[in-house]
Amino acid sequence: MPLCDKLIALRIQQGLSQEELAAALAVSRQTIGKWESAQAQPELNGLLAISDFFRVTLDSLVRDEPCAPALHSAAPVHELIPFLLRAKHSTYAGHGPEDRPSCPGAHDFTYAEGTLTYHDRYIGGECFFGEEIVWCEARPIWRMNYGGRTLSSAFSGDFLKRALCHGTETMPYRGPALYREGDYTYQCTTRGSMDWFSGKEAIYLRDEVIYECRFHGGAPR
Repeated sequence: MPLCDKLIALRIQQGLSQEELAAALAVSRQTIGKWESAQAQPELNGLLAISDFFRVTLDSLVRDEPCAPALHSAAPVHELIPFLLRAKHSTYAGHGPEDRPSCPGAHDFTYAEGTLTYHDRYIGGECFFGEEIVWCEARPIWRMNYGGRTLSSAFSGDFLKRALCHGTETMPYRGPALYREGDYTYQCTTRGSMDWFSGKEAIYLRDEVIYECRFHGGAPR
């Protein structure tokens, strides 16, 4: 398979537009278009960026062979994502019990299945910061940091939790792309994949933004 077809396949597998991939690789959309139409070939720095972003080996990118993963997670994505969704439903979003605080002012939640353990810790209220980590046995395999704030007394924590419980396998980081209840609307946008991603979410009361949060993370090397 030529490099141009591999690049198209990798981008589509991650649900990215040419614009989103261009932003992730710090090139123009026109450059991505030329690479995908075989009008131009990435130079070494471009190949390294593609290899790093999609977590495939450089060798398999340039040779006539299928792309091979550069990083072998202790838990495949098809196992990690369903576990992560169950963990979120069983902890903060699902009104799960809190652990003993790991530090003053912290709110901690833990969920475990077999060799996988999920931990969520956040500090703050109207302005908050937190971190989610998944371990396979003693090895951290996925991590997300987040921070946000409420902008109005009309903010509903229960609405946020219900929105977060509607995360999907294509949007497992926080909540779904869109969730509505009456006058409240939750929106979430992301770019990247489970290995390296960023995103933001907001809650609207009719047309007014009353809550915002940004997040980013990936798979530790």
